[in-house]
Amino acid sequence: MNKFTTAILAGVAMSFSLASVADAKDKIIGVSWSNFQEERWKTDEAAMKAAIEAAGDTYISADAQSSPSKQLTDVETLISQGANALIVLAQDASAIGPAVEKALAEGIPVVGYDRLIENKDAFYLTFDNKEVGRMQARGVFAVKPEGNYVFIKGNGADPNADFLFSGQMEVLKDAIDSGKIKNVGEAYTDGWLPANAQKNMEQFLTATDNKVDAVVASNDGTAGGAIAALEAQGLAGSVPVSGQDGDHAALNRIALGTQTVSVWKDARELGKSAAEIASQLADGKKMEEIANVTKFTTPGGVEMNSVFLTPVAITKDNLNVVVDAGWISKDVLCQGVKAGSVAACD
Repeated sequence: MNKFTTAILAGVAMSFSLASVADAKDKIIGVSWSNFQEERWKTDEAAMKAAIEAAGDTYISADAQSSPSKQLTDVETLISQGANALIVLAQDASAIGPAVEKALAEGIPVVGYDRLIENKDAFYLTFDNKEVGRMQARGVFAVKPEGNYVFIKGNGADPNADFLFSGQMEVLKDAIDSGKIKNVGEAYTDGWLPANAQKNMEQFLTATDNKVDAVVASNDGTAGGAIAALEAQGLAGSVPVSGQDGDHAALNRIALGTQTVSVWKDARELGKSAAEIASQLADGKKMEEIANVTKFTTPGGVEMNSVFLTPVAITKDNLNVVVDAGWISKDVLCQGVKAGSVAACD
């Protein structure tokens, strides 16, 4: 093939490519949020919306306000508004099933966002939640390798709660089996609400006469609730506590010494990835063709196409990571921190 012919073919290919890109614009991406209780969801939303609009698409959304029944209605509304793809952060993984089935039946691709929706025809995007649980347990175990442990779990209707607990147990099982660690209390936290976590923690402190040596809490909101209960008993700062999400208040608590670790899941990266995947699926790309896709078998035995992003454990020793990444300003991180006590605040 001569150079002229090659150039002509390349030009034709480019023309088709540009036409495809042009045709791919003006999609409507609908997003169903469970709530905006945790500060991170607004960060996810900002990144997602920016990526959707940068691609020439339209962002529409609904806030279920922690109501599974409202979320069902929300998804139907997003469909009626012409959504070409849906991103769903499920309040209740089981309850959302019928709405997801309706969307899929109408040929609308669905991305289960951060929380598992068990449906083989939906896509699953999250961070590796078992690894998050492992990181939480490792962070606490490094400080307190024996003693009475309390487990403040997530919402029982959210599969992530069990993924996290499973990861935590992988790390702590040997110490528990040997008797070095004693599980003196574990409870789900309805709605992931900090107030419910605080109540659970207060009950465990009462039941043990305050003899709690470590708390493995499953996110930063529940960690905050647990720490409030510890603080009321004069124990905040002496009992290691885990969390996740990199909430600003939690990162400040790490700098202050009342929280031990927060597993940072860069919500900006997750939101951007969801926008890109939803757009590609709306364009007809097969789930198996999405970059970095892997097969994941759910607890119910459903094989799903999934992408798992990598979390980072943040402790007092590497707080500079979140500052350098622009996740939190030094002023916010270091509010109230004694000069010279934390390297990232110097």
